[in-house]
Amino acid sequence: MPATLTARPGTRRLSEVAKYLVRPSGIVSTGWGPVRRRCEALGVGFDPWQDGAGRLILAKRADGRYAATVGGVGVSAPRQVGKTYLVGGMTFALCIDQPDLTVIWTSHHARTAAETFLAMQGFARRPQIAPHIRAVYRGSGDEEVRFRNGSRILFGARERGFGRGFAGVDVLVCDEAQILTDKALDNLLATMNTAPNALPLFMGTPPTPTDPSEAFRRMRSDALSGESDDILWIEFGADDDADADDREQWAKANPSFPHRTPETSMLRLRRKLTTDSWMREGLGVWDHDGLGVLPGWGNLYLNAVPPPPTAIGISVSLDAAWGSIASADLWDDGRVNLSAVDRRPGTAWLVAEAKRIQAEHGCDVILDEKCPDATLIGALEDAGVTVTTMKLPDVVAACSELVNRVRDGRVTHQRTTDLDDAVAVADWRDVGDGRRVFGRRKSSGPVDMLEAATYALWGALNPRMPAIY
Repeated sequence: MPATLTARPGTRRLSEVAKYLVRPSGIVSTGWGPVRRRCEALGVGFDPWQDGAGRLILAKRADGRYAATVGGVGVSAPRQVGKTYLVGGMTFALCIDQPDLTVIWTSHHARTAAETFLAMQGFARRPQIAPHIRAVYRGSGDEEVRFRNGSRILFGARERGFGRGFAGVDVLVCDEAQILTDKALDNLLATMNTAPNALPLFMGTPPTPTDPSEAFRRMRSDALSGESDDILWIEFGADDDADADDREQWAKANPSFPHRTPETSMLRLRRKLTTDSWMREGLGVWDHDGLGVLPGWGNLYLNAVPPPPTAIGISVSLDAAWGSIASADLWDDGRVNLSAVDRRPGTAWLVAEAKRIQAEHGCDVILDEKCPDATLIGALEDAGVTVTTMKLPDVVAACSELVNRVRDGRVTHQRTTDLDDAVAVADWRDVGDGRRVFGRRKSSGPVDMLEAATYALWGALNPRMPAIY
């Protein structure tokens, strides 16, 4: 039976409802005051948690720039919380009060972009707002709200290439941020290069295991690791082990339930989605994200040139569509540095690259004997590469060694997307008797680069070949 609802609807502050709240450093003021007053004049009101979010989103440092102008604002929230309403009201107020402001609002799917634009048309038609609007353009792919003072909000879908080629963008809103690749992000961030005080904002639900969500996952990982001082991260979600039908957990995940999002709306969504999807999209619960696999990983970045490689590890994704090479480099004090060497589609390239690295450094080449590409070990040996294969007990030992070294600070690593993303999605596979290895199937994304680094670590600590450098 669902628990009795005890939350006080509509009265809770952001700090009371957010599952995780990570603030950027150096905040001395906020631009929220004028925006909130403008919103009130426009007939747009906010709940206390939205008021708190607005204060932090527009928080500023002593130089007057947004505190999150570099790292960005990240909002992870279930559906039907009210994030679009908050950000919509905020951007309309900013556009009215700041002439010639340019806002780009992107979604991944065209349908979502169209629905958001429809909601923003509703904003524009409000009696208090309409006098500020010059025109609303509804052409396919050219949706825009243009203000009389020269400000504008443009809407479009990333799946159709929207966002590339713009310049001087002041506010970038990336909706459906759980479907945002690094390539798309690079294109979008480039639009803000000439803006004097840009604000990038990313909103999404927890990603599915197959979503191309590397940018959103990395942002969350950086925020929760405590490494970043320029990210605002706001996350709403139920407990990780929540009962999917517990109304107390519904209220914990969604600060707008039940006073703005009624129970019938939640039930409708619950009926539509599978339980796994409901936990993500209805209750905001992230799949296991690797922060528990290697806690402290984000505190061990190396900002120096590492020693030459002692060993390299090779791993292949579960479907053999990608190959990864990582290196382990020994420091004189016994620490090991791990580096992502390369990750590319296919596996044929691994042979030539491993041969080159071994010839140059005389280092061991390490693979799991259960490599998903059954032909790779033979191909390496046929090419003259000296290969060391690991059996299951070796892989177990290597995984344990990596965990212990991260915990004790006896490993360093370079900040590389391929390795960090693999750590972020990793989960364990139990192989019996309390032993565990990184699970290719259980993880919420590919972990081949993390496996390669783990194999390289094992090789560096169990050398077979003398180094030639």
